[in-house]
Amino acid sequence: MIKKLVATTIAVLAMQSDAVVAASDALMVAHPQRTLLTDISFTGSQLVAVGKYGTIVTSSDGSNWQQAQVPVQSLLTAVTFVSESKGWACGHDATILSTEDSGQSWQIQQHLPDIEKPCLDITFANEQVGYAVGAYGMMYETADGGKNWQKRFIDTFVHPDDIDYLAELKEEDPAAYEDETAFILPHFNSLLIDGTDYYLAGEMGLFAVSKDAGKSWLRMPSFYAGSLFSVNKTSDGRILTAGLRGNAFISDPELSSFKRLALNKTATINHVLSVDKQQYLFANSGVIFNRTQDGLSSKQLKNGKSIMAGVLFNGKLVLATEQGIQIVEVKH
Repeated sequence: MIKKLVATTIAVLAMQSDAVVAASDALMVAHPQRTLLTDISFTGSQLVAVGKYGTIVTSSDGSNWQQAQVPVQSLLTAVTFVSESKGWACGHDATILSTEDSGQSWQIQQHLPDIEKPCLDITFANEQVGYAVGAYGMMYETADGGKNWQKRFIDTFVHPDDIDYLAELKEEDPAAYEDETAFILPHFNSLLIDGTDYYLAGEMGLFAVSKDAGKSWLRMPSFYAGSLFSVNKTSDGRILTAGLRGNAFISDPELSSFKRLALNKTATINHVLSVDKQQYLFANSGVIFNRTQDGLSSKQLKNGKSIMAGVLFNGKLVLATEQGIQIVEVKH
């Protein structure tokens, strides 16, 4: 599943990211804000969106956009900031980029086209500790702001029948162990960090929790068999996660169970935004679901283009879509 990966999100992503591209500078184009964009973040002073062929665009007002200097042409899938100036982006070819000037320029921290795995989400606990997650259980972690990234394999998610076999293989044949574990785990699509509580949503109904800042993980009892593409936290402490075909789930305050939201459309949900006491769920076909204290509602963009992510900026939703930046008025 792409944006939060490979085959079932929107076909356009798969079609536009087939080729592995060498690490060469992104092409500068006339209207970069009109290309496929997969994620967007607000730094506190700048909007920063990422997408196709290494495109990164920035804006201070949501109307005028500038293309940043980017040293790769890989499809970028996620962007995050820990301050107004310092941020990271990730994408295909296990690419990880960093910026220290609010997204105006970017440097390569990791680019591994040979492993043929996309990074699908990147998030940081602080300026030093961060995680990049992606296809087939890909996880890289850093404790020094991305100067060094270490690969991590979470054996907690391995089927019980395979645990002893993998442990033995790791001792006897490390190379075979690397090959065996390369594709054994489901895709990790979205990672939420909330203090020392971490939440991971992924393929095949994967939903896992860490209560010790990622040191150990517990896979939650299954409440859905399909892929989950996004996870966020509501103002009242509940966890909201969503994915394929309009499936979205809200937890109880204790995270002991999840309840399906009664959404009125089946569009695949790519991103969950939580703002104050409401949540926006951005989906394919231009669908925006809105959850408030008064209930659930939905609207649809006239152009019907898939919405990959969004932020609230100056009372408007600024959306990253398959046709670039879209601005939507928010009714109060």
